[in-house]
Amino acid sequence: MKAIRIHSYGDLDALNYEEAPMPETGATDVRIRVHAAAVNPVDWKIRAGYLASMVPHQMPLTLGWDVSGVVEQIGSEVSHLAVGDAVYSRPDITRNGSYAEYVVVRASEVATKPATLTHNQAAAVPLAGLTAWQALFDHAQLKAGERVLIHAGAGGVGSFAIQFAKSAGAHVIATASAGNEALVRGLGADEFVDYRSQRFEDVLSKVDVVLDTIGGDTQERSIQLLNAGGRLFSVVGPPNADALAAVGASGGGLMVQPSSENLTAIAQLIDAGKVKVLIDSVFPLSETRAAHEKSQTGRAKGKIVLEVVPN
Repeated sequence: MKAIRIHSYGDLDALNYEEAPMPETGATDVRIRVHAAAVNPVDWKIRAGYLASMVPHQMPLTLGWDVSGVVEQIGSEVSHLAVGDAVYSRPDITRNGSYAEYVVVRASEVATKPATLTHNQAAAVPLAGLTAWQALFDHAQLKAGERVLIHAGAGGVGSFAIQFAKSAGAHVIATASAGNEALVRGLGADEFVDYRSQRFEDVLSKVDVVLDTIGGDTQERSIQLLNAGGRLFSVVGPPNADALAAVGASGGGLMVQPSSENLTAIAQLIDAGKVKVLIDSVFPLSETRAAHEKSQTGRAKGKIVLEVVPN
């Protein structure tokens, strides 16, 4: 099968479009015929070796941990999925990924694909969608009526977070550049802050929850905006515990986990018309280098997708 693999950590030149062995299916696995995968920042961070001490991998490594496709083989202990099922998943990041014609995934990490989405659209959901879902609901325990500040609202995680928070009955505030105001308001943001021309802490009143996708100075300033009892969770690094305690708030860092249960809940919202998927661009698998190059700019509006089988 064709796959994008790296044989050592490195820059864009480390990406190889090549023949790779067909992955073997264990008793609790399913083998998926990949129709589409998505590109996430974690992909090129792993490629570059930035996460080598946290997530050790054996080489050669197939990148990519978002997938939508069709079940082609099931393990002997799998009973809730069948050959021919259209599915999507965020696989275990320690295993070989989905930049390939086939990927093997634990059945517990797989959910039925949203019926209203193409495979390209569905592949854009799992990692970013699960990150937003777990940050807001599993970690921050967001409740109806609370005020939530979502940074980088036009990005992959932010765009899902706005919609999930709105569907849960929260008052949603999003930061982005001025050119993305219509986009994030269209997703459901009640308030908008242009981060380039405004300091959000100067124009907003206190909030109950912050989803931080930026870190650094933005994270530090966000802490000062929290109500007593507020929560800040970050996907880029844990916040300062002393600073949180000083304002009577709590929080931490998070790393997304595979969850078929969460993906099923997200699919229900999508199929009910309550969540839209933003696609920035689509590349064929053979042009993964260009997709990584675009992702590294940090300027994608929505998700970058690799199409393996034409939709």
